[in-house]
Amino acid sequence: MYRSVIAPATERHPRNTEADIAVLPDGRLLLAYTRFEGGSSDFDRAEVVGRYSSDRGRTWSEDLVLQPNDADVNCMSPSLLQLPEGELLLFYLRKNSPTDLQVYVKRSADQGQTWGEPTRVTDGQGYYVMCNARAVRLSSGRLLAPVSHCQDARGPIEGAGHHVVLCFVSNDDGLSWHCHGNAVDLPRRGAMEPGVVELADGSLLMVLRSQLGRLYFSRSSDGGEAWAPPEMSALVAPEAPSAIARLPQSEDLLLVWNDNYDPGVDHGGIRSPLRSAISRDGGQKWYRYRTIEGDPSRAYSYPSLTFVDDEVLLTYYERERPGRLSLVFRALPVEWFYRIQDKFVLQGLGRLPDYPAESIGSPLGRVRLDGREQLEPQRES
Repeated sequence: MYRSVIAPATERHPRNTEADIAVLPDGRLLLAYTRFEGGSSDFDRAEVVGRYSSDRGRTWSEDLVLQPNDADVNCMSPSLLQLPEGELLLFYLRKNSPTDLQVYVKRSADQGQTWGEPTRVTDGQGYYVMCNARAVRLSSGRLLAPVSHCQDARGPIEGAGHHVVLCFVSNDDGLSWHCHGNAVDLPRRGAMEPGVVELADGSLLMVLRSQLGRLYFSRSSDGGEAWAPPEMSALVAPEAPSAIARLPQSEDLLLVWNDNYDPGVDHGGIRSPLRSAISRDGGQKWYRYRTIEGDPSRAYSYPSLTFVDDEVLLTYYERERPGRLSLVFRALPVEWFYRIQDKFVLQGLGRLPDYPAESIGSPLGRVRLDGREQLEPQRES
Protein backbone atom coordinates (compact mmCIF):
# COMPACT_ATOMS: atom_id res chain seq x y z
CA MET A 1 0.00 0.00 0.00
CA TYR A 2 1.34 3.38 -0.98
CA ARG A 3 0.34 6.97 -0.16
CA SER A 4 1.93 10.24 -1.25
CA VAL A 5 0.96 13.90 -1.32
CA ILE A 6 2.15 14.42 -4.87
CA ALA A 7 1.08 18.06 -5.26
CA PRO A 8 1.20 19.82 -1.89
CA ALA A 9 -0.49 23.19 -1.49
CA THR A 10 1.87 26.18 -1.60
CA GLU A 11 1.53 29.95 -1.41
CA ARG A 12 1.65 30.19 -5.19
CA HIS A 13 -0.52 27.12 -5.77
CA PRO A 14 -2.78 26.83 -2.70
CA ARG A 15 -5.11 24.32 -4.37
CA ASN A 16 -4.11 21.23 -6.37
CA THR A 17 -7.24 19.17 -6.96
CA GLU A 18 -9.58 17.32 -9.39
CA ALA A 19 -7.32 14.73 -11.01
CA ASP A 20 -7.46 11.72 -13.30
CA ILE A 21 -4.94 9.06 -14.36
CA ALA A 22 -4.68 7.32 -17.75
CA VAL A 23 -2.70 4.18 -18.51
CA LEU A 24 -0.82 4.89 -21.75
CA PRO A 25 -0.12 2.30 -24.47
CA ASP A 26 3.55 2.10 -23.44
CA GLY A 27 2.57 1.31 -19.84
CA ARG A 28 3.35 4.69 -18.35
CA LEU A 29 0.80 6.67 -16.36
CA LEU A 30 -0.30 10.19 -17.21
CA LEU A 31 -1.73 12.21 -14.34
CA ALA A 32 -3.80 15.31 -15.11
CA TYR A 33 -4.92 17.68 -12.35
CA THR A 34 -6.12 21.23 -11.73
CA ARG A 35 -3.46 23.63 -10.48
CA PHE A 36 -4.81 26.88 -9.04
CA GLU A 37 -2.77 30.02 -8.73
CA GLY A 38 -3.11 32.70 -6.04
CA GLY A 39 -6.33 31.39 -4.51
CA SER A 40 -8.42 28.28 -3.86
CA SER A 41 -11.91 29.33 -4.94
CA ASP A 42 -13.65 27.64 -7.86
CA PHE A 43 -13.47 31.08 -9.47
CA ASP A 44 -9.74 31.66 -9.05
CA ARG A 45 -7.25 31.26 -11.90
CA ALA A 46 -6.36 27.67 -12.79
CA GLU A 47 -4.94 25.48 -15.55
CA VAL A 48 -4.68 21.74 -16.19
CA VAL A 49 -1.21 20.27 -15.73
CA GLY A 50 0.17 16.77 -16.08
CA ARG A 51 2.91 14.41 -14.95
CA TYR A 52 4.20 11.05 -16.18
CA SER A 53 5.16 8.00 -14.13
CA SER A 54 7.02 4.88 -15.24
CA ASP A 55 6.73 3.04 -11.92
CA ARG A 56 2.97 2.95 -11.24
CA GLY A 57 2.93 6.30 -9.47
CA ARG A 58 5.79 5.92 -7.03
CA THR A 59 7.71 8.73 -8.77
CA TRP A 60 6.52 11.42 -11.16
CA SER A 61 7.99 13.80 -13.72
CA GLU A 62 7.86 17.56 -13.37
CA ASP A 63 4.61 19.34 -14.24
CA LEU A 64 3.83 20.15 -17.85
CA VAL A 65 0.87 22.24 -18.93
CA LEU A 66 -1.78 20.15 -20.68
CA GLN A 67 -4.36 22.92 -20.98
CA PRO A 68 -3.35 26.56 -20.35
CA ASN A 69 -5.91 28.93 -18.93
CA ASP A 70 -7.42 30.54 -22.01
CA ALA A 71 -10.73 31.36 -20.29
CA ASP A 72 -11.87 34.50 -18.48
CA VAL A 73 -11.77 32.59 -15.16
CA ASN A 74 -10.10 29.17 -15.38
CA CYS A 75 -9.70 25.78 -17.03
CA MET A 76 -10.12 22.85 -14.63
CA SER A 77 -11.48 19.40 -13.79
CA PRO A 78 -9.75 17.05 -16.28
CA SER A 79 -10.89 13.63 -17.44
CA LEU A 80 -8.54 11.41 -19.45
CA LEU A 81 -9.76 8.70 -21.83
CA GLN A 82 -7.37 6.39 -23.66
CA LEU A 83 -8.94 5.09 -26.86
CA PRO A 84 -8.12 1.55 -28.08
CA GLU A 85 -6.79 2.88 -31.39
CA GLY A 86 -4.13 4.88 -29.56
CA GLU A 87 -5.47 8.43 -29.33
CA LEU A 88 -5.73 10.04 -25.90
CA LEU A 89 -8.63 12.37 -25.07
CA LEU A 90 -8.48 15.18 -22.50
CA PHE A 91 -11.80 16.60 -21.29
CA TYR A 92 -11.80 19.81 -19.25
CA LEU A 93 -14.02 22.69 -18.14
CA ARG A 94 -13.60 26.19 -19.57
CA LYS A 95 -15.10 28.77 -17.22
CA ASN A 96 -15.83 32.37 -18.15
CA SER A 97 -18.34 33.33 -15.47
CA PRO A 98 -20.99 31.86 -13.11
CA THR A 99 -23.29 31.73 -16.15
CA ASP A 100 -20.80 30.39 -18.68
CA LEU A 101 -19.05 27.07 -18.08
CA GLN A 102 -18.61 24.57 -20.92
CA VAL A 103 -17.04 21.15 -21.39
CA TYR A 104 -14.36 20.74 -24.07
CA VAL A 105 -12.32 17.80 -25.33
CA LYS A 106 -9.07 17.65 -27.27
CA ARG A 107 -7.00 14.75 -28.55
CA SER A 108 -3.38 13.68 -28.64
CA ALA A 109 -1.66 11.18 -30.94
CA ASP A 110 1.63 11.20 -29.01
CA GLN A 111 0.53 10.27 -25.46
CA GLY A 112 -0.05 13.84 -24.28
CA GLN A 113 3.02 15.62 -25.62
CA THR A 114 1.02 17.67 -28.14
CA TRP A 115 -2.71 18.30 -28.56
CA GLY A 116 -5.10 19.14 -31.36
CA GLU A 117 -7.72 21.88 -31.33
CA PRO A 118 -10.51 21.46 -28.76
CA THR A 119 -14.07 20.44 -29.57
CA ARG A 120 -16.97 21.72 -27.49
CA VAL A 121 -18.95 18.88 -25.90
CA THR A 122 -21.84 20.81 -24.36
CA ASP A 123 -24.11 22.64 -26.78
CA GLY A 124 -26.24 25.05 -24.76
CA GLN A 125 -25.96 28.16 -22.63
CA GLY A 126 -25.35 28.18 -18.91
CA TYR A 127 -23.13 26.42 -16.39
CA TYR A 128 -22.20 22.80 -17.22
CA VAL A 129 -20.21 20.79 -14.67
CA MET A 130 -18.40 17.55 -15.48
CA CYS A 131 -16.30 16.30 -12.58
CA ASN A 132 -12.80 14.97 -12.96
CA ALA A 133 -12.44 11.37 -14.13
CA ARG A 134 -15.97 11.20 -15.51
CA ALA A 135 -15.63 10.47 -19.25
CA VAL A 136 -16.57 6.85 -20.05
CA ARG A 137 -16.17 4.59 -23.08
CA LEU A 138 -18.81 1.85 -23.29
CA SER A 139 -18.28 -1.65 -24.66
CA SER A 140 -20.17 -0.51 -27.78
CA GLY A 141 -17.56 2.18 -28.41
CA ARG A 142 -19.90 5.03 -27.46
CA LEU A 143 -18.42 7.81 -25.32
CA LEU A 144 -20.36 9.43 -22.46
CA ALA A 145 -19.84 12.82 -20.85
CA PRO A 146 -22.21 13.07 -17.85
CA VAL A 147 -22.77 16.64 -16.66
CA SER A 148 -24.91 18.69 -14.33
CA HIS A 149 -26.35 21.97 -15.57
CA CYS A 150 -27.82 25.17 -14.18
CA GLN A 151 -28.23 28.67 -15.59
CA ASP A 152 -26.29 30.50 -12.86
CA ALA A 153 -23.93 28.86 -10.38
CA ARG A 154 -24.62 31.64 -7.89
CA GLY A 155 -28.35 31.79 -8.49
CA PRO A 156 -31.09 30.63 -6.08
CA ILE A 157 -31.48 26.87 -5.86
CA GLU A 158 -35.20 27.16 -6.57
CA GLY A 159 -34.40 29.07 -9.77
CA ALA A 160 -31.33 29.68 -11.92
CA GLY A 161 -29.06 27.85 -9.46
CA HIS A 162 -30.99 24.56 -9.60
CA HIS A 163 -29.02 21.70 -11.21
CA VAL A 164 -30.24 18.89 -13.43
CA VAL A 165 -28.14 16.09 -14.89
CA LEU A 166 -27.70 15.45 -18.60
CA CYS A 167 -25.61 12.96 -20.54
CA PHE A 168 -23.83 13.95 -23.76
CA VAL A 169 -22.93 11.04 -26.03
CA SER A 170 -20.58 10.55 -28.98
CA ASN A 171 -20.60 7.71 -31.50
CA ASP A 172 -17.48 8.84 -33.38
CA ASP A 173 -14.77 8.81 -30.69
CA GLY A 174 -15.54 12.31 -29.50
CA LEU A 175 -15.56 14.20 -32.80
CA SER A 176 -19.22 15.17 -32.36
CA TRP A 177 -21.65 15.11 -29.45
CA HIS A 178 -25.38 15.18 -28.81
CA CYS A 179 -27.78 15.09 -25.88
CA HIS A 180 -31.32 13.98 -26.73
CA GLY A 181 -32.15 12.26 -23.45
CA ASN A 182 -34.16 13.37 -20.45
CA ALA A 183 -32.84 15.44 -17.54
CA VAL A 184 -32.40 13.77 -14.15
CA ASP A 185 -33.61 15.95 -11.28
CA LEU A 186 -33.79 15.95 -7.47
CA PRO A 187 -35.22 18.36 -4.84
CA ARG A 188 -33.40 21.31 -3.25
CA ARG A 189 -30.28 22.21 -5.22
CA GLY A 190 -30.95 19.35 -7.63
CA ALA A 191 -28.99 16.44 -9.08
CA MET A 192 -25.27 17.16 -9.39
CA GLU A 193 -21.86 15.85 -10.46
CA PRO A 194 -22.91 12.48 -11.92
CA GLY A 195 -20.64 9.49 -12.41
CA VAL A 196 -21.51 6.62 -14.76
CA VAL A 197 -20.41 2.99 -14.91
CA GLU A 198 -21.37 0.24 -17.37
CA LEU A 199 -22.66 -2.91 -15.69
CA ALA A 200 -21.92 -6.46 -16.82
CA ASP A 201 -25.29 -6.71 -18.63
CA GLY A 202 -24.59 -3.55 -20.68
CA SER A 203 -26.93 -1.28 -18.73
CA LEU A 204 -25.64 1.87 -17.05
CA LEU A 205 -25.65 3.01 -13.42
CA MET A 206 -25.31 6.69 -12.52
CA VAL A 207 -24.39 7.96 -9.04
CA LEU A 208 -25.55 11.46 -8.07
CA ARG A 209 -24.49 14.13 -5.61
CA SER A 210 -27.42 15.67 -3.77
CA GLN A 211 -28.38 17.87 -0.82
CA LEU A 212 -30.63 15.15 0.58
CA GLY A 213 -28.18 13.32 2.83
CA ARG A 214 -27.95 10.19 0.69
CA LEU A 215 -26.40 9.01 -2.54
CA TYR A 216 -28.95 8.65 -5.34
CA PHE A 217 -28.72 6.33 -8.34
CA SER A 218 -30.30 6.38 -11.80
CA ARG A 219 -30.21 3.70 -14.50
CA SER A 220 -30.22 3.58 -18.30
CA SER A 221 -30.85 0.61 -20.58
CA ASP A 222 -30.23 2.37 -23.92
CA GLY A 223 -26.62 3.52 -23.72
CA GLY A 224 -27.26 6.75 -21.84
CA GLU A 225 -29.99 8.29 -24.00
CA ALA A 226 -32.76 7.96 -21.41
CA TRP A 227 -32.48 7.70 -17.62
CA ALA A 228 -34.91 6.36 -15.04
CA PRO A 229 -36.05 8.56 -12.13
CA PRO A 230 -33.32 8.55 -9.47
CA GLU A 231 -33.70 6.25 -6.48
CA MET A 232 -32.49 6.97 -2.97
CA SER A 233 -29.85 4.56 -1.73
CA ALA A 234 -29.10 3.58 1.86
CA LEU A 235 -25.69 5.27 1.68
CA VAL A 236 -25.33 8.40 3.79
CA ALA A 237 -23.46 11.25 2.06
CA PRO A 238 -22.91 14.99 2.30
CA GLU A 239 -23.15 17.24 -0.74
CA ALA A 240 -20.02 15.83 -2.41
CA PRO A 241 -19.09 13.80 -5.50
CA SER A 242 -18.40 10.06 -5.51
CA ALA A 243 -16.35 7.77 -7.77
CA ILE A 244 -17.73 4.52 -9.13
CA ALA A 245 -16.15 1.92 -11.41
CA ARG A 246 -16.38 -1.75 -12.33
CA LEU A 247 -13.45 -3.90 -11.31
CA PRO A 248 -11.62 -5.41 -14.30
CA GLN A 249 -12.61 -8.97 -15.28
CA SER A 250 -15.41 -8.80 -12.72
CA GLU A 251 -19.04 -7.87 -12.34
CA ASP A 252 -18.29 -6.19 -8.99
CA LEU A 253 -18.55 -2.42 -8.53
CA LEU A 254 -16.23 -0.27 -6.43
CA LEU A 255 -17.62 2.92 -4.89
CA VAL A 256 -15.64 5.66 -3.10
CA TRP A 257 -17.58 8.36 -1.26
CA ASN A 258 -17.78 10.50 1.88
CA ASP A 259 -19.74 8.56 4.51
CA ASN A 260 -21.01 11.48 6.57
CA TYR A 261 -24.04 13.74 6.86
CA ASP A 262 -24.76 16.64 9.19
CA PRO A 263 -27.54 18.99 8.01
CA GLY A 264 -26.31 21.74 10.32
CA VAL A 265 -22.94 22.02 8.55
CA ASP A 266 -22.10 23.63 5.21
CA HIS A 267 -22.49 21.16 2.33
CA GLY A 268 -24.26 18.73 4.67
CA GLY A 269 -21.19 17.79 6.65
CA ILE A 270 -17.43 17.62 6.41
CA ARG A 271 -16.01 15.53 3.57
CA SER A 272 -14.55 12.95 5.92
CA PRO A 273 -14.31 10.02 6.23
CA LEU A 274 -13.55 8.84 2.71
CA ARG A 275 -14.77 5.26 2.40
CA SER A 276 -15.15 2.47 -0.12
CA ALA A 277 -17.72 -0.27 -0.63
CA ILE A 278 -18.23 -3.21 -2.99
CA SER A 279 -21.43 -4.27 -4.78
CA ARG A 280 -21.97 -7.63 -6.45
CA ASP A 281 -25.49 -6.99 -7.74
CA GLY A 282 -25.18 -3.88 -9.88
CA GLY A 283 -25.40 -1.36 -7.06
CA GLN A 284 -28.48 -2.69 -5.26
CA LYS A 285 -26.57 -3.60 -2.08
CA TRP A 286 -23.14 -2.65 -0.76
CA TYR A 287 -20.77 -4.38 1.62
CA ARG A 288 -17.08 -4.57 2.66
CA TYR A 289 -16.99 -0.99 3.94
CA ARG A 290 -13.38 0.22 4.21
CA THR A 291 -11.99 3.53 5.48
CA ILE A 292 -9.52 5.11 3.04
CA GLU A 293 -9.11 8.32 5.06
CA GLY A 294 -10.69 9.05 8.43
CA ASP A 295 -9.16 12.16 10.01
CA PRO A 296 -12.18 14.30 11.07
CA SER A 297 -10.01 17.43 11.15
CA ARG A 298 -9.40 17.18 7.39
CA ALA A 299 -11.53 16.84 4.27
CA TYR A 300 -11.07 14.45 1.34
CA SER A 301 -12.96 14.74 -1.92
CA TYR A 302 -13.13 14.56 -5.73
CA PRO A 303 -11.75 11.00 -5.97
CA SER A 304 -10.67 9.19 -9.13
CA LEU A 305 -10.18 5.46 -9.74
CA THR A 306 -7.75 3.77 -12.15
CA PHE A 307 -6.94 0.05 -12.35
CA VAL A 308 -3.43 -1.22 -13.10
CA ASP A 309 -2.82 -4.96 -12.80
CA ASP A 310 -3.65 -5.91 -9.19
CA GLU A 311 -3.76 -2.33 -7.88
CA VAL A 312 -6.36 0.41 -7.60
CA LEU A 313 -4.85 3.85 -8.08
CA LEU A 314 -6.73 6.68 -6.41
CA THR A 315 -6.40 10.44 -6.39
CA TYR A 316 -8.32 12.88 -4.22
CA TYR A 317 -7.71 16.18 -2.51
CA GLU A 318 -6.84 16.58 1.14
CA ARG A 319 -7.84 19.85 2.78
CA GLU A 320 -5.41 20.49 5.60
CA ARG A 321 -7.04 23.81 6.52
CA PRO A 322 -9.33 26.30 4.77
CA GLY A 323 -7.77 27.48 1.54
CA ARG A 324 -5.07 24.77 1.42
CA LEU A 325 -5.90 21.71 -0.66
CA SER A 326 -3.24 19.18 -1.68
CA LEU A 327 -3.45 16.31 -4.17
CA VAL A 328 -3.04 12.79 -2.74
CA PHE A 329 -2.10 9.65 -4.69
CA ARG A 330 -2.87 6.20 -3.27
CA ALA A 331 -2.10 2.72 -4.58
CA LEU A 332 -4.02 -0.10 -2.89
CA PRO A 333 -4.20 -3.79 -3.83
CA VAL A 334 -7.58 -4.83 -5.18
CA GLU A 335 -7.87 -7.43 -2.43
CA TRP A 336 -7.65 -4.66 0.21
CA PHE A 337 -11.18 -3.57 -0.72
CA TYR A 338 -12.50 -7.09 -0.04
CA ARG A 339 -11.09 -7.46 3.46
CA ILE A 340 -13.35 -7.54 6.51
CA GLN A 341 -14.88 -4.11 6.98
CA ASP A 342 -13.20 -1.75 9.37
CA LYS A 343 -13.99 -1.65 13.09
CA PHE A 344 -13.97 2.14 12.72
CA VAL A 345 -17.00 1.85 10.45
CA LEU A 346 -18.84 -0.39 12.89
CA GLN A 347 -18.10 1.85 15.85
CA GLY A 348 -19.24 4.97 13.99
CA LEU A 349 -22.74 3.77 13.16
CA GLY A 350 -25.64 6.00 14.03
CA ARG A 351 -29.39 6.00 13.65
CA LEU A 352 -30.46 6.25 10.02
CA PRO A 353 -34.08 7.26 9.42
CA ASP A 354 -35.72 6.34 6.14
CA TYR A 355 -36.04 9.92 4.82
CA PRO A 356 -34.53 12.40 4.98
CA ALA A 357 -31.13 11.30 6.26
CA GLU A 358 -30.31 13.03 9.52
CA SER A 359 -27.31 11.29 11.00
CA ILE A 360 -23.81 10.02 10.44
CA GLY A 361 -22.68 6.46 9.70
CA SER A 362 -22.77 3.67 7.17
CA PRO A 363 -26.18 1.98 6.83
CA LEU A 364 -24.98 -1.58 7.29
CA GLY A 365 -28.39 -3.10 8.03
CA ARG A 366 -30.98 -2.87 10.81
CA VAL A 367 -32.44 -4.95 13.59
CA ARG A 368 -34.75 -4.03 16.45
CA LEU A 369 -33.57 -4.57 20.00
CA ASP A 370 -35.62 -3.64 23.06
CA GLY A 371 -38.00 -1.60 20.93
CA ARG A 372 -35.24 0.59 19.52
CA GLU A 373 -33.86 0.61 16.00
CA GLN A 374 -30.24 -0.54 16.03
CA LEU A 375 -27.68 -1.21 13.32
CA GLU A 376 -25.66 -4.28 12.55
CA PRO A 377 -23.33 -5.11 9.65
CA GLN A 378 -24.78 -6.78 6.59
CA ARG A 379 -23.68 -10.36 6.19
CA GLU A 380 -22.37 -11.42 2.84
CA SER A 381 -24.75 -13.78 1.12
